[in-house]
Amino acid sequence: MSADSTGRLIRASDGVRLHVREVGQGDPMVFVHEFSGDFRSWNQQVAYFGRHAHCVTYSARGYLPSDVPESAADYSQERAAEDLADVIRALGLGPAHVVGLSMGGFAALHFGLRYPQLAKSLVVAGCGYGAKPEEQPEYGNRMRAEADHVEKSGMAAFAAELAGSAYAMPLRAKDPQGWATFAAQLAEHSVRGAAMTLRSVLGTRPSLWHLEERLRRLQVPVLLLVGDEDDPCLEPNIYLKRTIPGAALCVLPRAGHLANLEDPAVFNETIRNFVNAVDSGRWHGWTGSNLVT
Repeated sequence: MSADSTGRLIRASDGVRLHVREVGQGDPMVFVHEFSGDFRSWNQQVAYFGRHAHCVTYSARGYLPSDVPESAADYSQERAAEDLADVIRALGLGPAHVVGLSMGGFAALHFGLRYPQLAKSLVVAGCGYGAKPEEQPEYGNRMRAEADHVEKSGMAAFAAELAGSAYAMPLRAKDPQGWATFAAQLAEHSVRGAAMTLRSVLGTRPSLWHLEERLRRLQVPVLLLVGDEDDPCLEPNIYLKRTIPGAALCVLPRAGHLANLEDPAVFNETIRNFVNAVDSGRWHGWTGSNLVT
């Protein structure tokens, strides 16, 4: 890992060590990265929010410098939610504002369902890949095939493929230097960790539609963020907006999946307005459907 890998290790409740970085003082904000990222993916958010908040980033299990367990049983969607809760408890934080992107967005949402008392708010960004019930079998097969591929090709080749695919093209078009940093950091990931995450987290997580009853009971303020070019996530986010009480949906224009890297200024400002509304008690109590005209 590069020289910016500062921080400390905390132990999750099953003993796996997670690398955590803390910056700033104030109300806690915890950032949860996506599959192709790690704790460094949030550098532009930490630089922005760290002036006024206690920002926490961490690398998920399987992502260096966190531990990379060898057993598939050590990886799951449920475990990802538990790890987020373990980070907050280990640091003596909570309730915290939690911001998750893609894989991290799923983790944030499952965390909110399991531990609403630890969440002051949830930002769920880029959540939805493979989330529809009819998509799950094919998506699971695709993730397992990707896991086999990364093990066969190695991390450098896999990273070059992913960074060169449509997945990262909006970032490359908007910020070539940022894209180069993204690709270089992705190439540093663990082959075992990437493969285990693909098979046992992404490939086995439940459909969002199967969580409907629990989502309807969720009382934590939720901001849903999605790029309008992120087609697989658009319909799931509309579903989440219609299902979660107190949720709002923000669609970012001309944005793809890596919105926090592609458009950090818009991404940060949108979250700042949401957090300010929650902190001032102005989030709940009204929606467009109950306004009198």
